[in-house]
Amino acid sequence: MQNQKVKLGVVGLGGMGKSHLRYLSKMDSVEIVGVCDVVAEEADKVAANYQTTSYYSHAELFEKSGLEAVLIAVPHYDHTTVSIDAFHLGIHVLCEKPIAVHVNDAKKMIAAYEQAKERKPELIFGIMFQERTLPFHKKIKDILDGGELGKLIRATWINTKWFRSQLYYDSGDWRATWAGEGGGILTNQCPHNLDLYQWLFGVPSRINGFAHIGKYHDIEVEDEVTGYFEHENGMVGHFIVTTAETPGSNRMEVVGEFGKLVYEDEKLVFYRTRESMLKFIKESQSRMGNVENWYTEIPVDTNAPSGHRIVMEKFIAAVQNGGGELIAYGPEGINGLTIGNAIMLSSFTDQTVTLPMDGDAYEQKLQELIQSSKYVKKTRSVEGTDLTFTKG
Repeated sequence: MQNQKVKLGVVGLGGMGKSHLRYLSKMDSVEIVGVCDVVAEEADKVAANYQTTSYYSHAELFEKSGLEAVLIAVPHYDHTTVSIDAFHLGIHVLCEKPIAVHVNDAKKMIAAYEQAKERKPELIFGIMFQERTLPFHKKIKDILDGGELGKLIRATWINTKWFRSQLYYDSGDWRATWAGEGGGILTNQCPHNLDLYQWLFGVPSRINGFAHIGKYHDIEVEDEVTGYFEHENGMVGHFIVTTAETPGSNRMEVVGEFGKLVYEDEKLVFYRTRESMLKFIKESQSRMGNVENWYTEIPVDTNAPSGHRIVMEKFIAAVQNGGGELIAYGPEGINGLTIGNAIMLSSFTDQTVTLPMDGDAYEQKLQELIQSSKYVKKTRSVEGTDLTFTKG
């Protein structure tokens, strides 16, 4: 089917679903054969805008639209159900982040995909990690993969540019609740950051997490988190995020034996040491002298194409060609999710979590939080802005 239009359906017509449709409608390689939302009025309105058919359940969309592939942009818990139903029918899936709320659901999705591939080996499963396409992130990955830093010592990421007001949390009845969203900043704002961390440095072997529940907002989930990571290779990591700082920071430091890489304010700087710091520690005749280092601002092509459309174009090409390279393969989504779940489990239990983590323990804790919740959700409409099902 190379070069033929891919018949695509979209499930979930909140902020992200509509955002995707704006560029999908301009792609020559895509035919939008149906859109779906449980709010019938919304589905009808969007379908009219894009001259396609509206559906009110994903099962009906899958059965009647003739689609070959689906973009899933529904609230987090529903990623699992919709994806598994698609795999059972041999439908290609591109899922919004996060892959799921907890690792057990992610494992179910991956198992369903692997089972479906036995019947349809060319079946494609992608995940919308568009931040991997951003020029600075790609350059950091390139430098690390090239080994210029040598043995990695430390990675510290402070990302507190996620400021959110109370009105934001009040703008949707599913937001910032254990039952509706399954978590706070780690589940909503930070799946991209968690994915980038594992993409750059791998999954840690031991995690300590410190999560504060509703510290600055009237919510029942976490709005301030610090994670401490230990990796098999000896590297340590720090992950610091919140929705309650303004002006926030986005600073990543990566330290290796051959220097330090710093990304902040759209600038990437490499402090390159003249020799291995590890070798210098052992052999230097100076008690306190530093290794000579050179300041280098790394050139980055910020005009390179990036964003959601790049992820989609790779996905569509893979569907057309019966396989191909994706920006992020669906099963990779469990890695960042594992880090996030482990941070929360560590915080709840006040213990170090060793990976692979106990998925049952975390799922059980989530269910306990849902069942015991006495939180009364206040929902306020935001005039002129539809945020009810917006993700992010």
